[in-house]
Amino acid sequence: MFEKVLVANRGEIAVRIIRACKELNIRTVAVYSEADINSMHVQMADEAICIGKGPSGDSYLRIDRIISAAEIADVDAIHPGYGFLSENSHFADVCESCNIRFIGPSSQAMNALENKATSRALAKKAGVPIPPGSDGIVENEQLALTTARRIGYPVMIKAIAGGGGRGMRAAHNDISLVKGFHTARTEAEKSFGNSGVYIEKFIESPHHIEFQILGDGRGNIIHLGERDCSIQRRNQKILEETPSPLIENRFKDLRKKMGKAAIRIAEVARYTNAGTVEFIVDEKGSFYFLEVNKRIQVEHPITEEVTGIDLVKQQILIAMGEPLRISQGDVQFKGHAIECRINAEDPFDDFRPSPGRIEMYFAPGGRGVRVDSHAYAGYTIPPNYDSMIGKLITYGKDRREAMDKMSRALGEYMITGIKTTIPFEQAILQDPNFRRGTYSTNFIEQLLGGARRELIEEKS
Repeated sequence: MFEKVLVANRGEIAVRIIRACKELNIRTVAVYSEADINSMHVQMADEAICIGKGPSGDSYLRIDRIISAAEIADVDAIHPGYGFLSENSHFADVCESCNIRFIGPSSQAMNALENKATSRALAKKAGVPIPPGSDGIVENEQLALTTARRIGYPVMIKAIAGGGGRGMRAAHNDISLVKGFHTARTEAEKSFGNSGVYIEKFIESPHHIEFQILGDGRGNIIHLGERDCSIQRRNQKILEETPSPLIENRFKDLRKKMGKAAIRIAEVARYTNAGTVEFIVDEKGSFYFLEVNKRIQVEHPITEEVTGIDLVKQQILIAMGEPLRISQGDVQFKGHAIECRINAEDPFDDFRPSPGRIEMYFAPGGRGVRVDSHAYAGYTIPPNYDSMIGKLITYGKDRREAMDKMSRALGEYMITGIKTTIPFEQAILQDPNFRRGTYSTNFIEQLLGGARRELIEEKS
């Protein structure tokens, strides 16, 4: 058993990891930037060490400072959470060389799935369908044009590194391809320090479906079902649910096929610990591999709610060398769960970030309602990081009950002093297409288009 774990992250995921450690009787060490001195994870941990100034490049991305903190605190392991260094194979290697266990996949598995281009090649080797696309990185504008014309428009230009919708551009002709190619490369370099991009066929109005996997160090790999992450803006998720309405209502046989495909990719990569295999599904029910997220996901709580399995505890136990004590046959899916990401943004001003001091904070409660957050009244949200301040999760015996609880809980959630996405998510919950479960990744675009039309009609 680990005696002490350092949490190399911040915000709600740091709080989530600390809670799991406490339940396993493991002491915790928080690292924090100067901007996060009053953050909840700093108050909750048994020890806390400042590692630098507010910008993440001076703190949460500094491997040397995190390792120094770990050695000073004499920890057994480091949990990286998501984002920051969570998918950095060099960081995992450094941890192991310092005799500190990395709570995540091995560096070998990370390297096998190093980026989206290498992941495509591995999926192809595993016999899993991938969208038609380039063979690896597209180095220049002329090659980009040649590739796009071979595949056929529309195409999607994608950064090979990172995520969160950055470094992605759709192109419908040569002119938009050239512009998108250079824009995506510039954005990718700024966001991830890697300007590499590849090109694949753009599947219009797809559904974004991902499968949670768990693997131990003994070759045992299982999946914990799917999550539908199609409610997105600018390729960033806003709301997730499980099970997927698309699979439940139209393509029930896909759950078994996609689950097997996810496990096959993990087997070929020799994957360990928690991860997520992402797919897109078209209107005909054909599915294609997208990428593997080599870490715990933001949306992991909804999987926990319908399976009863604590994913963060499983991560820790696997890192300790414990075998999976859950077989595929043991995994039971009960009920329905929905998650809304509560962001400090103004949804009525193009989702502009809204950092600042929270004047009043009241979280909803009641049966079937869960809030994962680091926010509290008087807390100041710094401008240095991602705008998410919490996650609201509801669980019901079926989708309708989960939606009704979410609508009620969003109405109870009170945060003043800053703008949040709560009003926008309330609108999503009332939308007829969402209520019916008939939505795809262009849902937000259509919803915003309808809202703009209504506003124009009111003014005229």
